[in-house]
Amino acid sequence: MIGLNNGRTEQYDSSEYDREREVQAFDDSKAGVKGLVDGGVTRLPRIFLHNQYVAEMKSDSEIVTKFSIPVIDFEGLGKSAVQRADIVRGIKNACEKWGFFQVVHHEIPSIVMEKVIEDVRHFHEQDSEVKKEFYSRDVTRKFSYNSNFDLHKTRAANWRDTVSLVVAPNPPDPREMAEVCRDVLIKYAEYVMKLGDTLFELLSEALGLNLNHLKDMECAKGLVLAGHYYPTCPEPDLTLGLSSHTDGGFLTILLQDQVGGLQVFHENRWLDVPFLPGALIVNIGDLMQLITNDKFKSIHHRVLATNAGPRISVASLFIMNFQEGSGSGLYGPIKELLSEESPPVYRETSRKEYVTYLYCKGLDGTSLSTHFKLQK
Repeated sequence: MIGLNNGRTEQYDSSEYDREREVQAFDDSKAGVKGLVDGGVTRLPRIFLHNQYVAEMKSDSEIVTKFSIPVIDFEGLGKSAVQRADIVRGIKNACEKWGFFQVVHHEIPSIVMEKVIEDVRHFHEQDSEVKKEFYSRDVTRKFSYNSNFDLHKTRAANWRDTVSLVVAPNPPDPREMAEVCRDVLIKYAEYVMKLGDTLFELLSEALGLNLNHLKDMECAKGLVLAGHYYPTCPEPDLTLGLSSHTDGGFLTILLQDQVGGLQVFHENRWLDVPFLPGALIVNIGDLMQLITNDKFKSIHHRVLATNAGPRISVASLFIMNFQEGSGSGLYGPIKELLSEESPPVYRETSRKEYVTYLYCKGLDGTSLSTHFKLQK
């Protein structure tokens, strides 16, 4: 197994490499990537080696370009119909061409944003024995911590750990949550739910629909917070903090710290998304692309590993409401968006089918929506 490291070639002896055994040993430690760093690791463990990324960097070192994704200012949102219309147009353009935009003046206080980053960091930097209480791969747990939700499926693990909280529709008993980050996660989630309602209203308008159309489809009913911790990496050119993927839900609101590392695949190039103080990053998910019949785009993105940091981010994912008996249980292209000139691109999918495929698929670099495309 060969890897490129700062112009050097490093040889991994694969003659006795048992990936399944090494993955299981890492999982059984319950210490995550942070545990490897605390243990003084100086060489990247093989389970984290991303051969495709290494080859990509070797063949085209100029692939990354700095740019600014669209920035939408919400300051004038409630002041006049004209200002609201301008905001809707900006969101429509961003969702159709980029799949990403940043929001400023969104009414989430900076002190809350700073505190949630700080306390997510505190959770991950606790003693490993304290964190082990919350380590789990049980998807029914509403507060948990692990490293790589698809660890046992993926060909290359990502250099990050995650603490997750199911916020809606049924949040956990606060006593089930880690005390070190409990209060701020609950407070931040309240703000995110309000911002989500606003965004779904604006997205509905951008599609030419009734203000409440997407909310009536329960797009704002399911919410999960994921507090990611990307430790400093000894060989960041051999791995990724988060491999190329699209988000499986309706919409994601991302809060990132100043370390950066997020990249978006736009017009066949990987582009940096620089840190913008006070901003939140919003991106379209696969399920939104499906129900809008490709009008809004779910775009591939990734996070680079770094020898600086750690990097902290908090992703708020508005996902399908998996609660039994909720709504029709089927999602497909919105009928009002279809016509002879714009026939359905996707078939309908049930909640059960969608979530089963989501967890079986993992982060394999492909879009979820592709699986549900109608055959031409």
